[in-house]
Amino acid sequence: MSKDFNDPKLAINRVYTRKGDAGKTSLVGGQKVSKSSLRICTYGEVDELNAFVGAARQTIMEDPDRGRLDELATILLRLQHELFNLGSVLATRPEDLHPRQPRIVLEDVTRLEHEIDTFNEDLPSLRSFVLPGGSRLNTDLHVCRTVCRRVERLMTELNVEEGVDEASMAWINRLSDAFFVWSRWAVHVRGHEELLWQPNAG
Repeated sequence: MSKDFNDPKLAINRVYTRKGDAGKTSLVGGQKVSKSSLRICTYGEVDELNAFVGAARQTIMEDPDRGRLDELATILLRLQHELFNLGSVLATRPEDLHPRQPRIVLEDVTRLEHEIDTFNEDLPSLRSFVLPGGSRLNTDLHVCRTVCRRVERLMTELNVEEGVDEASMAWINRLSDAFFVWSRWAVHVRGHEELLWQPNAG
């Protein structure tokens, strides 16, 4: 499926509407559901991940000597848009999806795999597990990785209960791998030392 999605058609004039005071919210198809439902919790976690990706990108943008990190900043911005696409499809029951509704497609998975391979080529082999640290950006990206894994766990549960499309499931799995590779690359490209797990430290 090539990307030919509908542009957003909304006007946000008020921040609060009072419609959710009873703990209910509406899906894209119009159904009222509890704000604690699995579907709402899942795309809520996607929103949280998007915020952390934005924070990681901002760390790069505020670096006056970012150099090669600009390449990663460009990818992170694209991912923020793709995470919104993922949220769109998760906020919709499978039977209500519109053909041109924004979503994750298999092309997104393939591109992410290519980026993982490309960035990983610059990295030395690991001889231990790594800990978050070594730079601010490294830590930001590890936070993204762990939140992404949480999203994947919820999506897996939602897939069992109601179904989630194949491309979205594959993409979220690759994305956490990508954050791991980028966290290592962020340290390596600056010549910093990775923080390796030492079982007998302390």
